[in-house]
Amino acid sequence: MRHFGHLPPAVRAGLFHREPAEFTADSPARTLAVALGATLYSPATRPQLADAVRKQARRGVVSMVLCLEDSISDAEVEAGEANLVRHFADLAAGAAADATPLPLLFIRVREPHQITDLVDRLGDSIGLLSGFVLPKFTEHRGRPFLEALTQAEQTSGRPLFAMPVLESPELLHLETRAETLAGIASITNKYRDRVLALRLGVTDFCSAYGLRRSPDMTAYDVKIVASVIADVVNVLGRSDGTGFTVTGPVWEYFRPGERMFKPQLRRSPFLEGRAEDLRTALIEHDLDGLLREIELDRANGLLGKTCIHPTHVVPVHALSVVSHEEWSDAQDILRPERDGGGVLRSAYTNKMNEVKPHRAWAERTLLRAEAFGVAREDVGFVDLLTAGLAG
Repeated sequence: MRHFGHLPPAVRAGLFHREPAEFTADSPARTLAVALGATLYSPATRPQLADAVRKQARRGVVSMVLCLEDSISDAEVEAGEANLVRHFADLAAGAAADATPLPLLFIRVREPHQITDLVDRLGDSIGLLSGFVLPKFTEHRGRPFLEALTQAEQTSGRPLFAMPVLESPELLHLETRAETLAGIASITNKYRDRVLALRLGVTDFCSAYGLRRSPDMTAYDVKIVASVIADVVNVLGRSDGTGFTVTGPVWEYFRPGERMFKPQLRRSPFLEGRAEDLRTALIEHDLDGLLREIELDRANGLLGKTCIHPTHVVPVHALSVVSHEEWSDAQDILRPERDGGGVLRSAYTNKMNEVKPHRAWAERTLLRAEAFGVAREDVGFVDLLTAGLAG
């Protein structure tokens, strides 16, 4: 699979200076963590779950979470498990004939015993499963999940990844935050080879204080949430080899609503690309706030995003593509002859590139470029959005 692989080759050639690289479920964890992109959640109880997975794959989705936790009621769990087993078998039976590769598939469980139980019940279709999403993760609560994952790997003979969700009150509350973060760092480091990425449960953070952000505001406008994100990245997202990929929080809105503030999308990029209708559509569906939040995610050290609606996938992927200017700067910084450090003017002659301080940024940028590609010099996010939505 590859990002933007659902677009015709000629369209990709017109968009990319370097196209996104292909990857598989067996690619190295470092590659998969960056390539997750917009991870689309779906309730495990959907009657036509296998068809939905195939449909989203054709639309460019490369990672999905099939949820047995908050998206379904307590009374639906048993039926959801049975539905998963049935539709994994359906997907496995048709995998060879499917023209489009299936996304990376994860199951979000409620309790540790579900991991071993589901792996046993999935049988031969376990080959389609990339891992499990672990809810309300702390050191104490997370340990049994990770032990169950290790046991399931031994039973199935297949590597399985964990994606812990950081959403517990202990992490939010100031008096317990530092200790909780230290505990999470300890347990995830112990199971480092199995932890693919850490996901942020911002909805649960807001819930602890009876808050809900409007479509006019990003997670970073809710200061109590922004402070937790900053501390998570501070402890768990470092670029010194100890950190993990931390993914962006969910955007809850996908239908028009009454607006209080002005739209957050400038007209000029859309007028230059003659895409004013696209700008209007994005604003009408409250996606201008999503676009701003994606930019703030990356500025704050997050990569990828939890998504609950298919319309969110293309904006996340379009804004994950590395611009030609970013790629040029990263290439210059990482040239072997620059190993001694120093300062140089960018090829675009609009900024300073300081080799040693910007090295970690450059390395992360080239990893993102491998997963999402490098846009042509004259291609902007509006062109990528337009092409992605048309595809």
